[in-house]
Amino acid sequence: MRRTPGANVGTKVALAVATAAVTVASVIGVLVHHLTYDSQLDTARKELDRQLMNAAYDYAAARKSPARVDPPDLPAPVAKAVRGGVRVTYLDSGGHPVLWAATPVSDHEVLALSRSYAPETRSLSDLDRTLYAVGATATVLVSLAGLLLGVRMGRRATAAARTAERIANGDLDARVRPGGRDEIARLSAAVDTMADALGARLEAERRVTADIAHELRTPVAGMSTAVGLLPAGPASDLVRRSVRNLRGLVEDVLEVARMDAQVATLETEQRQVSAMARRAVAEREDVVVRVVRDAVVTTDPRRVERVLANLAANALRHGAPPVEVEVNGPVVRIRDHGPGFPPGLLAVLHTSGPQRFRTTAPGTGTGLGLTIAVGQARLLGAGLTFRNRPDGGAEAVLTLPDRS
Repeated sequence: MRRTPGANVGTKVALAVATAAVTVASVIGVLVHHLTYDSQLDTARKELDRQLMNAAYDYAAARKSPARVDPPDLPAPVAKAVRGGVRVTYLDSGGHPVLWAATPVSDHEVLALSRSYAPETRSLSDLDRTLYAVGATATVLVSLAGLLLGVRMGRRATAAARTAERIANGDLDARVRPGGRDEIARLSAAVDTMADALGARLEAERRVTADIAHELRTPVAGMSTAVGLLPAGPASDLVRRSVRNLRGLVEDVLEVARMDAQVATLETEQRQVSAMARRAVAEREDVVVRVVRDAVVTTDPRRVERVLANLAANALRHGAPPVEVEVNGPVVRIRDHGPGFPPGLLAVLHTSGPQRFRTTAPGTGTGLGLTIAVGQARLLGAGLTFRNRPDGGAEAVLTLPDRS
């Protein structure tokens, strides 16, 4: 399954922002809660202690006061502390919170005041609800902003990644064209710079290859003429084969250069598919042509025969005979009985196509044969696919279009 970078980045940024917002809101809420609780309790303690002192003066002057002497409901901790000669305030935080203030007035008497602490408790609960609502609202708003930011960053990263994939697949005109000055913009600019450098390098290599091939045509032609003057013999035959192979290689390089420069043109005419297949492999003894159903198509016969000849040569070189060419209407299948395409090469053939002189194993490679076959098929508008047959061997399938 292919993952979408934009979705991943957007989700991660949104989660990170949401986590940070929840953390900050929680910390602030807890801090405000405790500060308010401490402030409320300190204020209530001081006020009740002041009232207790006034009540003590009233008690000493035999005046009435709201304070009680030795109240029966006095909490044990308060009674114990006061009998030690200490004036105290104490919050009894039970089901109904009560705030106490007590002071000794004689060796055996305790003067105490109490009041309900419920108003402060309700006020603190209201504050907690307000903090929760504000925190939740702020978290949602910040998370949405983080999600929008993450999606935007993800889309830009995805655009850069897709452009890089297009460049890797051979589309050297693809560009990201970044905007902004952040890291993603720098990455996008780097991808564009890489594409420019790669395109310039490939263009230079193509020109050098074409120039070398053009320069070699004259001496190779001279060598071919000179070989014809040699006396017959094993040595002469070896030289002739070598010169013929060299001449074929030069023509292959020139063909690739023409396709790279996009100057190749089609010369179409009506031909039988079986006739083109037989002409393409006429000089190869280990190739068998079988016609299931013939067809007449309008195409460039020279290029079709070149594709079939290269595929058959590649099957003989890297597979095992016999090589079978099956004609079924406009579809031509070329298969061998060898080990099949290597997995790495098959993956390349299914994505970016063969790379010239690409080596698949020590001593082996695709050379220019498959490169020219794929390029010619693309120029013809034909389909060319590769696979390994379940019963063994490699198979290439050429599907010719009918231009009639």
